[in-house]
Formats: sequence, C-alpha cells, structure tokens
Amino acid sequence: MEFLGDPGIGFSNLVFLLIALFIAMGFEFVNGFHDTANAVATVIYTNTMKPWPAVMWSGFCNFLGVYLGGIAVAYSIVHLLPVELLLQTNTREGMAMVLALLLAAISWNLGTWYLGIPCSSSHTLIGAILGVGLANGILHGRPFGTGVNWEKTRDVGLSLLFSPLFGFFVAAGLLLLVIKLFPNPILHTPPINGKPPPWPMRLILFGTCSGVSFAHGSNDGQKGMGLIMLILIGSATSLFAVNLESKPADLDSFRNSANSMDQILTRFDPPSSKVLLVSQLTATRETLVGISSMLEGRTSFREIVAEDRKLFREKVITANHAVKHLVESLELDFTPEEIKTLSKNRKTLAKSTEYVPWWVILMVALALGIGTTVGWKRIVVTVGEKIGKSHLTFAQGATAEMITAGTISMAVLWGAPVSTTHILSSGVAGTMAASKAGLQLNTVRTIALAWVLTLPVSMIKGGAFFAFLRAIL
Repeated sequence: MEFLGDPGIGFSNLVFLLIALFIAMGFEFVNGFHDTANAVATVIYTNTMKPWPAVMWSGFCNFLGVYLGGIAVAYSIVHLLPVELLLQTNTREGMAMVLALLLAAISWNLGTWYLGIPCSSSHTLIGAILGVGLANGILHGRPFGTGVNWEKTRDVGLSLLFSPLFGFFVAAGLLLLVIKLFPNPILHTPPINGKPPPWPMRLILFGTCSGVSFAHGSNDGQKGMGLIMLILIGSATSLFAVNLESKPADLDSFRNSANSMDQILTRFDPPSSKVLLVSQLTATRETLVGISSMLEGRTSFREIVAEDRKLFREKVITANHAVKHLVESLELDFTPEEIKTLSKNRKTLAKSTEYVPWWVILMVALALGIGTTVGWKRIVVTVGEKIGKSHLTFAQGATAEMITAGTISMAVLWGAPVSTTHILSSGVAGTMAASKAGLQLNTVRTIALAWVLTLPVSMIKGGAFFAFLRAIL
C-alpha cells in the first residue's frame, strides 16, 4: 500500500484517509453483528448448533462470502450517486460525502441494534447515499432531486421493496409444500427440552445457515468495498483512480473497446437542427478518442503520469455514461447487434476503473466476519422468539433460511443490493402464517415501522451530516 507514494496526498488527506478507513471498517463490524444474527437465529432456536459454534461458523462463512462474492453490488451502490459527484471524489466535498454516509449508517444501525430491532444495513446505507446526493444538489443551488441517479435508485429500490415480499410468500408456500410432502410431526413441532432435530434436518439447517451467512457476506460486504474505493480514490487519487494492476492485455482490451464504440458512433451524422444530439455525439467521440490516445503504446497504467490517471478515470466514467444515454435516448437507430457490442465494450472499459484491491476485500471480510461474533444476541432473540407466537420449528427454520440464501444469491448475480434482515424476518413471518402459528403483531409492526422509517431517516441523517462536514472540512 503506497499511500505516501502519492505525490498529491498531503498530510490532511492522509489523516482523512485513515479516519475514513477506520469508520468504514466500523460500519462493516456493526453490520456483522447487526445483520448476521439473522443467519444464526434459526440454528440456535432449533438446537441445531450451540450459540458460540454457530456464531463463529457464521462469521467464517461471511468472510468467505466477502472474499469470493465479486464486486457487482459494490459498484451498484457507488452508482447511486450521479456522475458529476463521482467525478468530485478528490475534493473536500467528496471527503465530507463519504464520512457522512458512514456516520449516518453506523448511528442508525447501532440504535436499532440496541433496541433489538432487525433493521436493514442496506436500507440505511442507501438512504444515507440518497440524502448526501440530494443535499449536495441543494447546496449547489440545483433543482431538487438532481443530486441522485434516479435510474439506478429505481432499480435498487425495487429490489429492496420486492425481496421481503418474495421472502414472505415463497417461504409460506414452500412450508406448505414441506408439510404435505414430509408430514413427520417432529419436523413441525417446537424442539422439546433442547433436543436437536433429526440428523438429516440438522444437516439441512446447518447448510442453510451457512448459505445465508455466505450470501450475506457476498452482498453486504460489497457495500463496504464500494465506500472504501470512494475513500481511496478521493484521498490517493493517482494510486486508485485506475487499476494499476491491469496487465498489458487488459490495456489492449480497454483501448480496443474505446475504438470499437467510436467506430459505431462514426456512422451517425444527425442533422444540424438537432443541436443537443450533435453536441452529445461529438463530445462522446472526443472522449473515446482521448481514452484511446492515453492508452496508445502503453502496457501499464503506471506509465501514465500520476496526475493524468484521474483524468483517464473521468473520461471512462463520462464516456460510459454518455454512450448509455445515447443508446437509451432512442434518437439514433442502433441495430440490435450494435447495442449488444456497445454494452459489452462499456463493461470491458469499466473494468479499468471499477475494481477492488485484494487487501480491501480482505479488510472488509475480516471486519464483517469478526463483527458477527459480537453483539449478536439482541437480534437473535427477536427473530427466534418474538416474530411468531410459538417457538420456531425445524421445518420453519430450514424453509426461511433456504429462501433467504437463494434470494440473496440471485441478487448477487444481478448486482442488486438486498436486505438479509428483511428477507429472513419476512421468511420467518411467512412460515408462521402458513403454519397458522400466529404472528406477534407488535413485533411485526415494529419491524415494519423500522423498514418504512429507515430510508427517510437515513436520508435526513446523511444530508445533515454532509452539510455539517462540508462546512467544517
């Protein structure tokens, strides 16, 4: 890690970097014991595993999930912010932005954990991001709402809205199917005197706990990665604006992708009356040509002057955004094959700036894994005892976790951030409803209220923290 090798880092930026990294690790640590408690609740309350072995195993699975889960979700979170703000991450404003996100998310997570309320770290973080974006737009005198990438927000919002509903109804349906296919009373009655489930069910519960923990790590861990990359790019721009570990073949691919997109755009010559379209097309082609020019004859990003790496990053983000806009505007008659080629080349080019160093992944994995082993009991008690009117059965626990692990895994493949907390809580509630065990309405109401309030409260907190930090930094 060459932080001091960055000629532009400065002492103040170095201090900010260390503070921000510490707080980011704190966010993942809190996320560990706040969210992952959901994964161990079912195996603890069905006597499948003793509490401490369950918690330690869940922490290990979270670690693996972060390390092996990829980075698609990380940059889905980052791109909730508009392009203009992403290009400002090396300013004091960028520093205030990242600190505000982290402080807003951690404070809400700690508050709900203290009260034993299952609450989504995903909702918290996304709300803080939206609050910061809106506050940034307002403080710059722009129309309300221009500080947020609403297209990405819509996609993320839909995944957060429908995943708990999916968890409730699918878990309920699956449990009814299990009751019909496996009517053994042992599976559908609460454990007696601490007796563990039959071995086949015990293995299933162990597997579903492992799956939920791994899926949680692979989804939630990436959110921390995205924030840390914003911190690193904002504080040590020349070292992290582009992936310095890219191989010569990678640079060839980046250059070829830029050239390919430029060649597709060359066939269009819109009439001069469409002034805005002509301007967008010209600017996009100039940006793509600039990217190709900066890579010409180079085999490594290290060969680009340190101060110019930020410029390269800006060109890539701007070009990708502009090409996407040109395709979606429908003003140019791209063929299906051209649209497919543009999409492929955009993804290839984005790899030059959308990456996460191995040591960042390791830091997040350790923070999330270790955090799992601390403070888990408050949330476990709520999930295990207070959602339904009766004790969790073996079949209910396995069903709820199976649906949770599957839903989160699909979300990771699609690059969509979802809430482990709300999917599992909804799954448990669905199984209780399906088995006619009944729900404790006070608890369900509290969880639902937290689900509704988390987004607006986090937005307000994120915006307020941003305005304050922007004024003092």
